[in-house]
Amino acid sequence: MVSLICTLQDHRDDVNWCAFSASLLATCSTDKTVRVYSVRDFSELPFSPLTGHGYGVHCCCFSACGRYLASCSTDATTVVWHTDSGDIAAAFEHPGRSPVRVCAFSPDSAHLVSGGSDGTLALWDLRTKTLRRTCVVNEATVVACSFSPCGQAFVTGSSYGDLRLWDPEMNQQQAVKNAHDLGVTCCHFAPQMQNGDSVLFRLSSCGQDSLLKIWIISHHAEAGWKMQLLYTLAGQSAPVLSCSFSADGQLLVSGSVDKTVTVYDANQGVLLYTLKHHERYVTACAFSPTVPLIATGSMDKTVNIWRVEDGNSGKSLPGECVLFRRRLAGHRSLLMGDWSEDDVSAWLHEEGLEALVDTFKANNIDGAELLSLSKEMLAMELNIESAGLRNKVIRKVTELKMELIGTGVPDEFLCPITREIMKDPVLAADGYSYEREAIEDWIKAKNRSSPMTNLPLPTTTVTPNRTLKMAISRWKASQ
Repeated sequence: MVSLICTLQDHRDDVNWCAFSASLLATCSTDKTVRVYSVRDFSELPFSPLTGHGYGVHCCCFSACGRYLASCSTDATTVVWHTDSGDIAAAFEHPGRSPVRVCAFSPDSAHLVSGGSDGTLALWDLRTKTLRRTCVVNEATVVACSFSPCGQAFVTGSSYGDLRLWDPEMNQQQAVKNAHDLGVTCCHFAPQMQNGDSVLFRLSSCGQDSLLKIWIISHHAEAGWKMQLLYTLAGQSAPVLSCSFSADGQLLVSGSVDKTVTVYDANQGVLLYTLKHHERYVTACAFSPTVPLIATGSMDKTVNIWRVEDGNSGKSLPGECVLFRRRLAGHRSLLMGDWSEDDVSAWLHEEGLEALVDTFKANNIDGAELLSLSKEMLAMELNIESAGLRNKVIRKVTELKMELIGTGVPDEFLCPITREIMKDPVLAADGYSYEREAIEDWIKAKNRSSPMTNLPLPTTTVTPNRTLKMAISRWKASQ
């Protein structure tokens, strides 16, 4: 089974990519930032966010050695960061100053490929920090790139729908035209290769045709390279934007415009799970290489962390990932929004945040106030100077919200925007109910788009949903 264990809510705009190293998770966003978290507890690192880009960041990836993190942006640069400090190791300007849509490290961490909106590829030498070679694929945007596990080939995908196989010197070896009608969106090699008469690799790709595909790529000394379609997977009802193999190659995950995340048996091409916790398009997904975790990013600005368990035994797969699983007790028998200031103080003691008790009491922080806390409020209004401490508070509040969702609260009582129990539910023109303050703020910021459908709202008028409010009141009284 796959279960949601944590939601990260630090980005202020669409999340475009997620990437794992052995110990870190990186996410990037249209908000121009790259954020870096520890996989151990998903606390944000002290040097995060990384703010070296002038426009939205489309892709991020770790080097196999774990020492570097690369990110690329509409600002026409690919930046390489030191993962131990967040300092910039190199900044590469794409040829022709084209926006850069994708980047990928070679398995030996010696080279980096970047793909531009004008159809160009650039191969960078990390040791000398120079451009080694460039070529023009076609006039389409290069949106996908993945290296084979041996490093002897890489595949690119474009908005024209083609998949192209290249050798390390950027000589094209194979091309599959119209691999995805209307365009490729992502591709990813499985980490394993098989040796026999020929070397075999598996590649996943997805696209605007709402399909996820698994390919067999083979290399024979005499016959050269060959790409054959193995499976076509149609488990999602809208364009598929991202895909990723698990570290053992047994599972394949994908994210779609239909707001779902799907998990497949990669060997059989069988759909195992469909996950529906994102509120807008799922734009990114990645498996951890060391523990059984999946990260998924979305246009709802969140990153969800999922634990993958053995479906036969119900136990976690190998790895230390029993995170955030705690029983509710004492004051936690109350709804979080109904906590008193004393309940909040007790919670702070439980979480090892005793140093904040006096500050929270002086500012009359009860359950409702706790739910609405942000990093900015902690810094500016509560004068908490330590960034690490602010991050820890926000992380603990996020855990509480996830526990709330997992303790039987009917989903229809939760506002789709805040994921909190509604106090003043209103019906919007898209047919969904929201917390009044949340939808009014959304409309002001998003120029009349629906949070659930992303379509224009015919009207910004909202109507009180008294029936829903009464149902919530009756449910709360029964708890």
